[in-house]
Amino acid sequence: MKILYGVQGTGNGHISRARAMAAALEKHPALEVQWLFSGRPREKLFCMEAFGDYWWREGLTFVNRKGRIDRLATARQLRPLRLWRDIAELPVQDFDLVISDFEPVTAWAAKRGGVPSLGLGHQYAFNFAIPAPRFNWIARGIMRAFAPAGQSLGMHWHHFGHPILPPIARPHGRAENGEHILVYLPVEHHEPLLEELGKLPHRFIAYGIPTDLPAAGNIQLKAPAIKEFQRDVASAKAVICNSGFELISETLALGKPILTRPLAGQFEQEANARALEELQLAKVVERIDADTIGGWLDRLPAGTRILWPDVAESITRWLADGRRKDTAELAAQLWAQVIPGPEAGRLALGDIVD
Repeated sequence: MKILYGVQGTGNGHISRARAMAAALEKHPALEVQWLFSGRPREKLFCMEAFGDYWWREGLTFVNRKGRIDRLATARQLRPLRLWRDIAELPVQDFDLVISDFEPVTAWAAKRGGVPSLGLGHQYAFNFAIPAPRFNWIARGIMRAFAPAGQSLGMHWHHFGHPILPPIARPHGRAENGEHILVYLPVEHHEPLLEELGKLPHRFIAYGIPTDLPAAGNIQLKAPAIKEFQRDVASAKAVICNSGFELISETLALGKPILTRPLAGQFEQEANARALEELQLAKVVERIDADTIGGWLDRLPAGTRILWPDVAESITRWLADGRRKDTAELAAQLWAQVIPGPEAGRLALGDIVD
């Protein structure tokens, strides 16, 4: 089977999930994969060895400024004619299946060319009734139209009674209780954030912030580095981050306490924050400053540890078997392996509905 696999490159979560899928797909030589990335300038992609001679397209992305979506800047950077040309010229007819991890060029090219397509990732969980901001039907409609697929495998921290899979997230190394707090807030206003962290009597290791900015002695700024980042998460006392899906999934696999602030105006992150509160998996705050961080650290709760199964390997076997198993059955089998999982995580097939 020849697969064209598109990945949204905005942020690092989609690419992190794609790395896990690439490792699983390598074990099945009958699945021949061509990777495509969009949504981030090619020169800003890093540690891409797992994807071989990947393709790149400009795609679509959102502009974040000072902790919120900048709608005007997002609209200004759109190039619809370039996007349409990339969709029209993509040779999807050369492939048996197109997989899109919320990547619009491959998704729309497959739809236009009548090629079977599969949406794989967290955003496809929003095809079902899951926790989300109320009365935001426009944002939900944009999410569904962004990268449509003929079939989908959505992922979330709970299935909410639908055929949604657990996250592709497994611990990277052994969890340890270090003395530092891991901070990953790349879309926050960096200077005020560093000023607030500097007021606190705690040691912070921060990623996603320019390393040349002045920082107090209790703050260590680090450049992007996959292995080092994974080690720092695994050895952290706690994690402070925005409400993206992948990092929180990996942090839950390690059992670390989480403080999170959703990116304002970003439907997915606001929905994630609502789910985290409902499942009691993290502390959600509206602002990040010395008072909220300090108060949380002074009464630091125990983290919730969830051991997710090897979802990437199960999906790959499902693909190699011709996708014959019903998605509800695949979901039920995976949730039965979650340890300990959110309440009602281990459900029989009949408890998950289409």
